[in-house]
Amino acid sequence: MLLNESVIESLPKGTLSRVAYHFSVGKRSVERLWHAAKLAIRNGVPVDVSSKMVKKIGRKKIQIDFEMMKSIPYSRRTNIRSTTKALDMSKTTVHRRVKEGSIKAHSNAMKPGLKLSTKIPRLKHCLSMVDESLSPAKFHAMYNRIHIDEKWFYMSKTLQKYYLHPLEEEPLRTCHSKRFLPKIMFLSAVALPRFDAAGNVIFDGKIGIRAFVFMVAAQRTSKNRVAGTIEMRPMKSVTKIVTRSFLIEKLLPAIKQKWPHDGSTIFVQQDNAKPHISITDREFCEAVRQSGMDVQMCFQPANSPDLNTNDLGFFRSINEHQHVYAPNTVLELVRGVGKAYDEYSPDLLNRIFLTLQTCMVEIMKRGGNNYHIPHMNKERLIRLNQLPTCIECEDEVLNAGKEALQALIQKVNEARRLAN
Repeated sequence: MLLNESVIESLPKGTLSRVAYHFSVGKRSVERLWHAAKLAIRNGVPVDVSSKMVKKIGRKKIQIDFEMMKSIPYSRRTNIRSTTKALDMSKTTVHRRVKEGSIKAHSNAMKPGLKLSTKIPRLKHCLSMVDESLSPAKFHAMYNRIHIDEKWFYMSKTLQKYYLHPLEEEPLRTCHSKRFLPKIMFLSAVALPRFDAAGNVIFDGKIGIRAFVFMVAAQRTSKNRVAGTIEMRPMKSVTKIVTRSFLIEKLLPAIKQKWPHDGSTIFVQQDNAKPHISITDREFCEAVRQSGMDVQMCFQPANSPDLNTNDLGFFRSINEHQHVYAPNTVLELVRGVGKAYDEYSPDLLNRIFLTLQTCMVEIMKRGGNNYHIPHMNKERLIRLNQLPTCIECEDEVLNAGKEALQALIQKVNEARRLAN
């Protein structure tokens, strides 16, 4: 390739560093080769940057028997030290293979165990969310569904990362017991946000988040307050009575105030925790009738936190955000969680609902929860103004889900027949 003098002398800033990183060599080596190439071009001779070392040099690369590595139990491959001991190699060798990608580092998360009787409702739930009348089939928009769930929010973390100045002192954080950090349970209710044609928010999808706390007068004087001061205390246990009162006194008024009423039935989806009320709870149904709304409770499949947007990603975002306010009291924690909830972007909440639909696709493909949450590259789709409201469900996926459901039903029926 012929290059003119201007191209030879001027390169974009950082080119040599990027080339050195790409070929895993030193920057000085790239500079030396580039200088030799420029001299050859100026003198009008062919450019020759081949190695001047005619023999094999350097230490021979130590090979790893990856087939033998597969036979080693996972419990003996939890870190580099245990892996090197199982392979009978040095830590440096294994670490180099991890850096070059020959060995993959993997963080494994514990997932709920699923029985055959549990997989069936999961598949039924996912299939019921698909609108097969469309071509191609798509998931329902879920505009009429509210997801509620509870979560403990802690006053602080046992392990917290900070970025400090080199001369700055490390912060000291103390507590009486790391096993019993102060915590408060919150009830969150979210729905799918709604936007107009111009992308403006019509409904942010945030029904509300409420803390399970109560107010009580202090019995004794302390350095923080005098006796008789009304202060906030967290509830130690949440029962079905408490949950019912929260739904009637907090959730229903919030729905009536914020919900964009379109005449459709509103489904409130909850998990199968013991403190949750039944679908036909008499007091709740009476409160719904008096409110004039059409609200129905429904249960999500058992052991399926991936089918609730709160557990799928919303709680994690809120939890990370509320720690920024560094609460030291119960009141500060309640205010911090509430502020993190209010500041949460409706666009991010909308993305979680899209991720929920992609999880349903994976459940129909595999029948269980042995999948990784797929990525849609939502940022790029937003820039291109192509972010969908509903995910398409291919016919192959839909048929695979139906076939898996029928196979599971047959297995359950066969197991019952043999048991009898």
